[in-house]
Amino acid sequence: MSRSGYSEDIDQWDLIRWRGAVTSALRGARGQALLRDMLAALDSLSGKRLIAGELEEAGEVCALGAVGRLRGVDMRDIDPEDYEQVAPAFNVADALAREVMFQNDEAFSHETPEQRWSRMRAWVVSQILPGTTS
Repeated sequence: MSRSGYSEDIDQWDLIRWRGAVTSALRGARGQALLRDMLAALDSLSGKRLIAGELEEAGEVCALGAVGRLRGVDMRDIDPEDYEQVAPAFNVADALAREVMFQNDEAFSHETPEQRWSRMRAWVVSQILPGTTS
């Protein structure tokens, strides 16, 4: 099972509803705040690399972990595979937490940590709506 909980075994209407929930979460105020913070967090990383499967490990972070570090979130007790625990810790909808985990970990599974950082940064930039910058 993946951190995101995504599965290929899903009914078409369930998939349509799910993608709608993700889109709504991305466009909402909390989602846009997360994306803006994620962009700042990614840009502030001294090593332009992201790990997969964990929020933070051996001083490195995933995309959500970078936000947690920026926001001062204590991530030691957050189970990175429990999206129902991750979402409230980052003040986002469950659908958005799962989408970010999927993008970070599974969208392109055979890439270097540096490639993951570049791809995630580009994805974040593509999701920030015009006029929502702080």
